Amino acid sequence: MSEALKELGAHIEAKRGDCVLGWDVTHDELNIDVTPANIAGFVEFLKVDPTCRFSTLIDLTGVDYPERPKRFDVVYHLLSMYQNQRVRLRASIREDEVVPSVTAVHPGANWFEREVFDMFGILFSGHPDLRRLLTDYGFRGHPLRKDFPTTGYTEVRYDEAQKRVIYEPVSLVQEYRQFDFMSPWEGADYILPGDEKEGDAT
Repeated sequence: MSEALKELGAHIEAKRGDCVLGWDVTHDELNIDVTPANIAGFVEFLKVDPTCRFSTLIDLTGVDYPERPKRFDVVYHLLSMYQNQRVRLRASIREDEVVPSVTAVHPGANWFEREVFDMFGILFSGHPDLRRLLTDYGFRGHPLRKDFPTTGYTEVRYDEAQKRVIYEPVSLVQEYRQFDFMSPWEGADYILPGDEKEGDAT
């Protein structure tokens, strides 16, 4: 399988060197790093080329690397049922960069791209209806970014007096947060390093 994927990687690089930045076969999977500007044309090539025939878009997602200048990877998983092969495309982009939509090639990318926009804030040019998909319309931020707070920015509750759902800023009341720092194995006859309570040290 790896030899067939290496041949496929070499074929794709030879045909579309304008899009391919590099490729490798890892764990019997072909991974191709691509330029984001030409992604739509490249995905169409993979769909119609007789050697490839990657006719099915399995998934499209994002990955956040906040320490990198090109903060995000947009990742595409494609399947060729004709050749029984899969390929993973990775396009690295800056936070302010816009990625061309592939909905014209794979209409199923519509909701995938909306989800990536909602969760990561990545914009797709040419998308027919790029709006939030999983969060509320007034939601602030993008939950799968690694700098997004785990508590979020707002909390939702039903107000009995107003008879409606209201949004409020998150407020964590300090007195209700107790930190014991004791080992969860309280019945054990030993204390793990770092679990000693102040005053217990001898």
